[in-house]
Amino acid sequence: MKRIINTILVVATLSSAAFTLNSCQDALDIKQPGELQEQDLYTSVANLGEVLNGSVYAQLDPIDEVYFTAVFTDEVKPGSGSGGQEYSLHRFFLDPSSAVVTGGTVSTASSDGIWMNNYKVINRVNRLLEGAKNITPSNAKEQAQYNAILAQARAIRAYCYVQLEAYFSSDMKDPNALGVILLKDVPATDAQLPRAKNQEVYDFINADLDYARNILLYPGQTGYPAEGRYLTDKIFVNAVSARFNLYRGNTTLAKQYAQEVITNSTLSLTQATPSTVNDFAVGSDDWNAAFYGVAGSFNPYRNLWNDSSRGEIIFSLNRLPLGAGGAIGSRWNTNQSNITGSPMWFWGRNLYNLFKSTPGDIRRYAYVDPTSKENPNYASATAGNTRNDALVIDKYPGKTSTATRNDVKVFRLSEMYFILAEAEVAAGNLTVAHDLIQQVRAARNYLGTATTPAYTSAQFAYADILKERRIELALEGHRFIDLKRLAVLANVSMDRNPTDDIIDVKNLPNGDYRYTLPIPIREISANPNIKQNANY
Repeated sequence: MKRIINTILVVATLSSAAFTLNSCQDALDIKQPGELQEQDLYTSVANLGEVLNGSVYAQLDPIDEVYFTAVFTDEVKPGSGSGGQEYSLHRFFLDPSSAVVTGGTVSTASSDGIWMNNYKVINRVNRLLEGAKNITPSNAKEQAQYNAILAQARAIRAYCYVQLEAYFSSDMKDPNALGVILLKDVPATDAQLPRAKNQEVYDFINADLDYARNILLYPGQTGYPAEGRYLTDKIFVNAVSARFNLYRGNTTLAKQYAQEVITNSTLSLTQATPSTVNDFAVGSDDWNAAFYGVAGSFNPYRNLWNDSSRGEIIFSLNRLPLGAGGAIGSRWNTNQSNITGSPMWFWGRNLYNLFKSTPGDIRRYAYVDPTSKENPNYASATAGNTRNDALVIDKYPGKTSTATRNDVKVFRLSEMYFILAEAEVAAGNLTVAHDLIQQVRAARNYLGTATTPAYTSAQFAYADILKERRIELALEGHRFIDLKRLAVLANVSMDRNPTDDIIDVKNLPNGDYRYTLPIPIREISANPNIKQNANY
């Protein structure tokens, strides 16, 4: 007898235990005392909303993507508090059993891994949609709530599939390349699905996004809250669409949706000013005390990172001090984001050099803690130990009562400007692309000036866009995918400093097979119908 099991997470997880499940089928059919069955869970629109908030949103968490990207690329180097965690990952040892891919212990935290976490969310959405079929809203208000719940769930599912495709498909621009397993509904216990082609996954993503777009509203519209950074509204749907189409190479649609976000979000780029208070000199002790206050700063851009204001955030995951979700700050600093907080990772030296190379760039201060102990002789033969150049990460300073917890910023307005710029380069509009990048740089400069060189070729333009994405979106989970899809066009590559490890470090060459993650070993061993990515 084929039966759908309540505890299914991913096809592979279920398949790997198939012999146990099948041998105990009679036991599974027995309802135990106190056991919550799905027919008991999905009984009303209110319950459906509780499942969305308590199960789907609670599981959504791209921290593994952020952490993997930082450690594997050129964003961070081992810190003074590190005990060797993920050094192998930092040195490009990547295989189907790697914890950040398949789940396990990552740094100081337990991790589901990129594959498993996204499929957990997808499965929870599928179960919600299935349970919703048993609910009939009693009035127009409930019907609107019901429709919005389903639309939010499907938008989140689309986002998770975009994440999976970006990491596990070798070429998102090839519609016939292998994508990921496509779970359209709740699978049976004996399901062993193959990987779908990209186009099949894309059709499913677009169906979810179109459904959500036709139901969800823009912030401030009738019946919708104006403060929507924690809500998957129509702006979120268009932001997912913009990123998705950029990744798959459809720059016309990427431009369309990025422009819709900019036009309809009611947000604007967060400014670097005011940059001073009480005539304190920038970088002085008094200025630092006022700028780095966790409860709030006088500077709008800093407040975006300590969660005291929304700023330009399109969508973020709410991380209350004692709520659900991982503590993103603990991936870089064990206790708190200063030199005494036992830093696990420091900023990579070349990225730090970019922060400090532009006079007036507020990101130098917003991202780097003032307790950092920069080694001016870091490049000398005697300074090869990365721990002697202590560049403390302070992009996630925590909240007032929890030093390592911050909201996870999933979409920000600056990314939409970058998507627009890249689309304009693809269309041959180099001057327009230049002006879009200039707008971001000007917003981040408290001296009121910013310089973007003239774009004389598409290659030069792509390189400058990639550079600005590297600075602005550091530790937000973009660099790995950006190098994978854009480095060749820009004629640049990964950019580690030779001192970014306690041994001689290398840069992963463009086109290396490790720019596509392996399908987890648990999936491969349990499912004979799934094909591994090349060279693993």
